Amino acid sequence: MRANSTAVVIGSGFGGLSAAIRLQALGFRTTILEKHPQLGGRAGRIEEKGYVFDAGPSLVTAPSVLDAVFRAGGTSLAERLPLVPLDPYYRVHFHDGTWIDYSGDGEAMKAQMRRFNAADADNYDRFLRDARPIHQAIMLDGLGGSPLDTPWKMLKFVPKALRLNAHLPLHWNVSRYFKDFRHRFLFSFHPLFIGGNPFTSPSIYMMISYLEKSEGVWFSPGGMHSVVDAFEKLFRELGGEVLTSHEATRIEVQGGKAVAVHAAGKRFPADIVVSNGDVGHTYRDLVAPEHRRKWTDAKVAKIDQSMSCFLLYIGTRRKYDNLKHHTLILSERYKELIRDIFDRKILPDDFSLYLHTSTRTDPSLAPEGCESIYVLAPVANNHSGIDWKTTGPVLAERILDFLETWGLEDLRANIEVLKTATPDTFENALNSLAGNAFGPAPTLLQTGYLRPHNRSEDVRGLYFVGAGTHPGAGVPGVLLSAEAMEKCVREDHPE
Repeated sequence: MRANSTAVVIGSGFGGLSAAIRLQALGFRTTILEKHPQLGGRAGRIEEKGYVFDAGPSLVTAPSVLDAVFRAGGTSLAERLPLVPLDPYYRVHFHDGTWIDYSGDGEAMKAQMRRFNAADADNYDRFLRDARPIHQAIMLDGLGGSPLDTPWKMLKFVPKALRLNAHLPLHWNVSRYFKDFRHRFLFSFHPLFIGGNPFTSPSIYMMISYLEKSEGVWFSPGGMHSVVDAFEKLFRELGGEVLTSHEATRIEVQGGKAVAVHAAGKRFPADIVVSNGDVGHTYRDLVAPEHRRKWTDAKVAKIDQSMSCFLLYIGTRRKYDNLKHHTLILSERYKELIRDIFDRKILPDDFSLYLHTSTRTDPSLAPEGCESIYVLAPVANNHSGIDWKTTGPVLAERILDFLETWGLEDLRANIEVLKTATPDTFENALNSLAGNAFGPAPTLLQTGYLRPHNRSEDVRGLYFVGAGTHPGAGVPGVLLSAEAMEKCVREDHPE
């Protein structure tokens, strides 16, 4: 059956590409339809005057999950893509002038922590020991890569989640182990990388700390878009078709089943359709209302969308050796800043920043002696009502002022390339509702069974991968979503 079946994948982010590889390897004749001239979605590449920037994702935290995609296509990560380990993973600068190099070296971590609170250092191993079973359930026992589309599947995990306190707010739970504000941040900030509020996201995300410790944090030479290139190459080798500048405009449904995708004025028949697009956008804008009993427009409007990001891509004529590959600079007003972004949805006067300086690891990403720096400031999504056309340039100037004062000497005088992205970029270029950067927020009520499913409840033959569906955002999450989607397809299309 599969050999005579066709699949259309909408979007070519990491989720869409990994889904397409898996489907083509299963025997489906698979076509990727991509809105833009370039593949990658959020994992795009920006190039100007010899400077190269990753548009979005900047690191690999689960090479085993990446390897699983290549193995589904008959090869391996080791054969296709060299990865470079990062040490430290991040240097985190706090408002009082202190800093910690966050890494997987347990003894080095405890030595740094002991400078601020000896009891916290003593609790480091206990924290990781308690995080390990959550990691085991999600990454090793298959929970993350299996569809949670029935209450029964979710209920099987609930007793374990309760025993492990995985349902409790992450920052609160972490505070049971650590008293110093630095350590509480280090082991609870990870939901911010997937659009979540550390003070309300469930403690299931403790597993990220263990994942980083067990598998490391890595970078792909040439930038993260090299992963996109490697996926595309494998997909084409398997016989898949890629069509760029083909934005999907409609999913055709007949008799309750997806039968085709319309894009660029053409109709693409399909036995199955996989959307790597924003889930809310896919339902609201691509599937006619009469085919949606559950995901009505009203239901889509109630999705709690994740935060967004304000981004600067800066090419400088000089290097800044005080930057690591990943540098975090934190505001003193951390908790209130998070409330401003997630609850009040306002633009505060201060900000915390994440800097990705890829040239620390790969100097070829900028002209000789120069630096490629990507600066990310978490901001509210477009439910804020902020006018980014007028506010964006002002915020960019404020960030540049701050960075010069902080320690990037003569930054303005050395800028050769400066580009920005705002929540409007996510909303318009990536069709993300409300300009969200990470899909539905990873709240307790939007996790597992309560998150949009990998298999559509409304339309037969329609599946979802990417940040908006189970298990969630982040590179490992979107890759696992394709594994979960494949299991759905195997159930629906047996050999």
